Amino acid sequence: MRLRLPEERPTEPPTGFKIAHPVLSQDGTRAGFTGVSLGGALPYGVVADASCVYGRRHRSPARLCDCGFHCVHERAAAEALLCTAEHRAAVLLDVTVLGTYIRFELGFRYARQRVRTATVGPCACGARAAALADAGWGRPGWRALAAACAGCVRSRTSVSLAEFARLAGDGLRVVAGSGAPGNPGDPAVTVDPGLPEGLGVPELVAEAALLQARLDWFQSRLARLEGSGGQQQGGP
Repeated sequence: MRLRLPEERPTEPPTGFKIAHPVLSQDGTRAGFTGVSLGGALPYGVVADASCVYGRRHRSPARLCDCGFHCVHERAAAEALLCTAEHRAAVLLDVTVLGTYIRFELGFRYARQRVRTATVGPCACGARAAALADAGWGRPGWRALAAACAGCVRSRTSVSLAEFARLAGDGLRVVAGSGAPGNPGDPAVTVDPGLPEGLGVPELVAEAALLQARLDWFQSRLARLEGSGGQQQGGP
């Protein structure tokens, strides 16, 4: 006789936490996430359905398979995963568990999810993130992104946190986590300077820092050009 767990019928969808890498499509028109372990080769959107990563035709999550989305109950448990070297560049996701799910002691394995909030950690230099920039790796058709301050973005492909949220759609919120205030440096030249509606104070501060960095960069280039012109005019 096989014992079965009692079915749950919650009045509201359960919630949980997980980590993932933010990704940007090759043409720069879509944003999403890719997992850090099982299923990491399949980027997903803010609202997505799970499928079996082994190519089996059953629905996820199947009891005799480990496919499906995964999350943990506690935020602290997900944040602990960010301490490992291979996960330092990942972001923390607050998700709503939708559809069929299997409850475990530490979390859920489930069929469908909505990512509500993505919290971006500090830049590699320790400064508060102002953008998500090319991390130097990716999946076919997708560039992986990592947190970057205004001074470290330079000429890498990048988007501001607000722009990433706009491209991902479906009401996603992207916020900057802990980090020291960044110093303006070279600009994020690929960041759209337009400000979407409904931004909060952290997002507006990040946009202002990027715009100031871009202005500083153009002023430094202009000064170099003026200096070169002056030397040419004063030559023999």
